[in-house]
Amino acid sequence: MSPKNQPLGGNELARFSGPGTFMRLPAVNDLKGLDVAVLGVPMDIGTSWRSGTRFGPKQIRAESAMLRPYNMATGAAPFDKLQVADIGDLAINTFSLSDSLRIISESYDQILTYDAMPVAMGGDHSITLPILRAMAKRHGPVALIHVDAHADVNDEMFGERETHGTVFRRAYEEGLIRPEKTYQIGIRGTGYGADDFKEAAGWGFQQWPAEELWHRSLAQLSGEIRRDIGDVPVYLTYDIDSLDPAYAPGTGTPEIGGLTTVQALELIRGLAGLNIVGCDLVEVSPPYDTSGNTALVAANLIYEMLCVLPGAAPR
Repeated sequence: MSPKNQPLGGNELARFSGPGTFMRLPAVNDLKGLDVAVLGVPMDIGTSWRSGTRFGPKQIRAESAMLRPYNMATGAAPFDKLQVADIGDLAINTFSLSDSLRIISESYDQILTYDAMPVAMGGDHSITLPILRAMAKRHGPVALIHVDAHADVNDEMFGERETHGTVFRRAYEEGLIRPEKTYQIGIRGTGYGADDFKEAAGWGFQQWPAEELWHRSLAQLSGEIRRDIGDVPVYLTYDIDSLDPAYAPGTGTPEIGGLTTVQALELIRGLAGLNIVGCDLVEVSPPYDTSGNTALVAANLIYEMLCVLPGAAPR
């Protein structure tokens, strides 16, 4: 048995009971000694369509009780290699988006003073901008793998410049990311104009629209991205609406014709070996999926992210 924290097993205590943490890991307040800090950002005041992502972290944690510690497909055993714990939710201001973004950025500044890598459960996609601000202070501009139905490069929405649809324009403008090493995967749907995606491509963003990925394995794509990034620090942000609504209906802005769960697994697994410095999974909105399946998919994808983090080598 590894001396590191282990998820509470289903044969130790029934899965429908026990702590309400991610994979029923220990809940901690002190980050000292942690390799990975799982946290929630329960916020939906940056959304433009359907709300409900404030309930995302709680539901993802609930569904994660189904998961087990060993990855039978890849051989990864993240909890044998890394000290992982759930540090709870950030105390955002549910009445103020601007204040919430400040709280997230300052919280990440504190988290990153430790060696713990933050893995966030959203919350809407606006949480990623303050996270990237903190990441850039620590690592400089990072490479970015952005899996999403939407490019999120609007200049503003209803006059607001910081929302879930403006994140990566702001990140580009502020020099938080390396545009030539920014990869947008799964973008699709209708647009406001014919050039909605083209402007970001002009900045250097590399884009793979969903229709170019239909009926394809994504293992080769992730391998190409891995080789292109090299050892540059990289942040992974995964919007659950990148998946087709058949697999993940519980989200705020669903778009048909998306990725499959098999493609999602191929993509994430192919990123093993990258210098990942943080990641998030956002836009799970439980009120739109009473089955819990969207949150179950999200929990599995977060687990897969843990399996490809530096140090989480296969056993």
